[in-house]
Amino acid sequence: MGILSRTSYVIRSKINSVLNRAEDPTETLDYSYEQMRDQLQQVKRGIADLTTQKKRLEMQKKRLEENVEKHNDQARTAVQQDREDLARRALEKKKTKMNQIEDLERQISKLQSQQDSLIDQKDELQNRIEEFRTKKETMKARHQAAKASSSVSEAMTATGEEFEDVGRAIERAEEQTEDMEARAAALDELQESGAFEDVLSDKDSIDRELEELSTDSGVEAELETLRSEVGGGSEADADSEPDPESVDEEELEDLEADVDDTEIDAELEELQEEENA
Repeated sequence: MGILSRTSYVIRSKINSVLNRAEDPTETLDYSYEQMRDQLQQVKRGIADLTTQKKRLEMQKKRLEENVEKHNDQARTAVQQDREDLARRALEKKKTKMNQIEDLERQISKLQSQQDSLIDQKDELQNRIEEFRTKKETMKARHQAAKASSSVSEAMTATGEEFEDVGRAIERAEEQTEDMEARAAALDELQESGAFEDVLSDKDSIDRELEELSTDSGVEAELETLRSEVGGGSEADADSEPDPESVDEEELEDLEADVDDTEIDAELEELQEEENA
């Protein structure tokens, strides 16, 4: 096989493959049915034209037959008047018309045969069209059922192109969701570890540790001061402390509550001032 022949063969095969994929069987069946109906209409028009021609010949034959009768009467009248010459001329015309009538009868008979043949072909074609229409509708119903079944199967198995796209979209959504969840968890972990404060602050780790030690030492010093104040106040109160028997228990509880609340409030205020500083 030569190069041109192989190229032509490949091109035809490619075109045929494209046409097969693009072809809709139901549309092809409908088109074939319409083509057959067009052929039937052409046959009917042919029968109508042929019948028209035959009717014209029959009308012409009828006029010739009338002329034959006319010439026959003319010949009879001429004989009665002893005009054999006129009678002979009338009979000659009669003979000519009769010959024409015979030719028309043969043509009419031929046209009639053609008409009968076309009518038979028309009937046969019409029957074939009816059979094809029944098969066409059956095939269309089967094709639609098969197409619906295939679509349902693809939907159930997710093997169609659209469902493959949906599957890929779901996978991408899952990946993005997992990435965002991992990022959120990482940010929470960094927030808890104080990494964000390290980034936002211009102090290094040594400065922060020194600040913590300074804060702790300040708290301890303040706590020691509070302890000494509370201890000194207890000794001074011991000299002037009234006889326990003479002090009401409810008054003692109220006094202890007032002292505790005052000390706690003072300590909290000092701690708040140091934090604000």
